[in-house]
Amino acid sequence: MKNIVRSFAVTLCAAVLLAGCGKKSDSGAQSSGDAAAPAGKSASATSAETPASGRSVEIKADDTMKFSLTEIRAKRGEALSVTLRNVGNTPKFSMGHNWVLLKKGANVDEFINEAMNAAATDYVPASKQDMVLRHTKLLGPKEVDTVTFNAPAEPGRYVFLCSFPGHYQVGMKGELVVE
Repeated sequence: MKNIVRSFAVTLCAAVLLAGCGKKSDSGAQSSGDAAAPAGKSASATSAETPASGRSVEIKADDTMKFSLTEIRAKRGEALSVTLRNVGNTPKFSMGHNWVLLKKGANVDEFINEAMNAAATDYVPASKQDMVLRHTKLLGPKEVDTVTFNAPAEPGRYVFLCSFPGHYQVGMKGELVVE
């Protein structure tokens, strides 16, 4: 039994390390998820649907693969500024963190399965952008990113998660509850 547990732990660690070895984009520095986001989806977009500021919510992520906050409550259409702060110490290639807000009813397992192979787009797969409301960039140790947006108009529960391989599966997730 110990050998099975040890083998699983070694395999999981190897998978996390190898997942960070994917091809990186050569397009230079990009702000807040612009790489994978279509027009109007980027976290730094300045459109009528994206407010200049909003109620500030800070979420910390660390090397234990947990968010410091697992529920955000908001009114319909409320302006929010969600700041993700990686307070961990492990290098980005093996323990990066992002914050991805999915549309209501999105198939989380389908999204996560695609995200595992999307290192070039900060683990936010271009093929699943239709499931994403907003996201931060992938953060390394001591990095910070903020996304500002209006909460959805439709009340309900919207899943947010870290899409770095393995993180959602160990509980790095939460909900935006729109009332």
